[in-house]
Amino acid sequence: MTSFDTSPQLTAWRALLALAVVFVMLATTGWTAVHRHERTTALKSSLSAWERGRVAGRQLPDPQAAPARIARFFASLTAVQRGRLAERYPLAVGNMNGAPAALRYRANRIALQEQIGVERARTRDKRLSPSGQHEAGRRMHRLETMTDVDRQILAFDPEGTGRVAEVFGDLDRAERISVVVPGVDTALLTFQRTNRKYSAPVGMAEALYAAERAAGPSTRTAVIAWADYTSPAGLGIDSATAMRAERGAVRLNALVRGLPGGSPVSLFCHSYGSVVCGVAAHSLPDRVSDIAVAGSPGMRVENAAQLDTGARVWAMRDSDDWVQDVPYLELGGLGHGEDPVASGFGARVLSAREAKGHGGYFEPGTDSLRNFADIGTGEYGSVRCADDNDACRADLPGTSTAGRA
Repeated sequence: MTSFDTSPQLTAWRALLALAVVFVMLATTGWTAVHRHERTTALKSSLSAWERGRVAGRQLPDPQAAPARIARFFASLTAVQRGRLAERYPLAVGNMNGAPAALRYRANRIALQEQIGVERARTRDKRLSPSGQHEAGRRMHRLETMTDVDRQILAFDPEGTGRVAEVFGDLDRAERISVVVPGVDTALLTFQRTNRKYSAPVGMAEALYAAERAAGPSTRTAVIAWADYTSPAGLGIDSATAMRAERGAVRLNALVRGLPGGSPVSLFCHSYGSVVCGVAAHSLPDRVSDIAVAGSPGMRVENAAQLDTGARVWAMRDSDDWVQDVPYLELGGLGHGEDPVASGFGARVLSAREAKGHGGYFEPGTDSLRNFADIGTGEYGSVRCADDNDACRADLPGTSTAGRA
């Protein structure tokens, strides 16, 4: 489930922190060793092929080049040439920051179709156990839904539990862009749900997009459900440390720098996703105007100033959210620092009324979703502060004075 959706045994969490400190100490003094073996994946194969490719006699640019360089390259091609590159290197193009959004959607539809064939074959592979064949069938059906003509898949990597990002709205014409950053147990099979729809990335983004259109009908918006990082699996060492967040922060920064245009970007970070946003904050481009966290276990800092960002920093937590009982500390690399809704942290604290626990912040009809939508559309004067005071609206655009937290 996404972002600690089930209530954990908090005493076990505290014990885990203590044990993890011991583990980190052993690891850093040589008692443990982790051996990682790099292996070829479908995405790596596509990128390798791209690096050897040419178009109209020209060498293709480094796929890791700055998004602006990639954008200039694609702008220099004809529509036919761009289409051929998407067909030849679908995973490479589909995950290339700086490539035109519409071309990425096209490339990822091709990549999805290819992976559907792979999963279909795995459902009949006698080398797999019955549960393995069943899992392949689940993945196949999930991928099939993602190839629907109206879906805009901005990123897709089938490796492991899978990574994916989807756009709602017109990314190229958007006057404001919102990015939903989810937490633990985010993967291909949990990217969307029928039951408890709004606790999964697709449901979160759909709800936010609808709420933004209601909050600012004259403002063109786009929302990205961004599950394009490898999140921790449940409550364990990975969720208690910043390792996954640090890798995710690099990917989040690359996403934002590869977005088209120069419209403001707002980040909405849930649970462990707020750790990702906290780690990324100092490196994000200036177009990131707002970072809003909900149900946060911490942002790896002791106060908002340490995030070293010009973005406004917002925080909220429902009164029934179990995360409030997680120890807000950082010791030996374990834990994620101060509580973002604490008075001394320095965030603008928002109302989360009606959110109903840790997984309910994007539920329609909640203060939390309405506040997210007001931030996403720049309607700062309409946000509702926690405790029904005006503290979170101080010095905001559209109020008496202007400034940033």
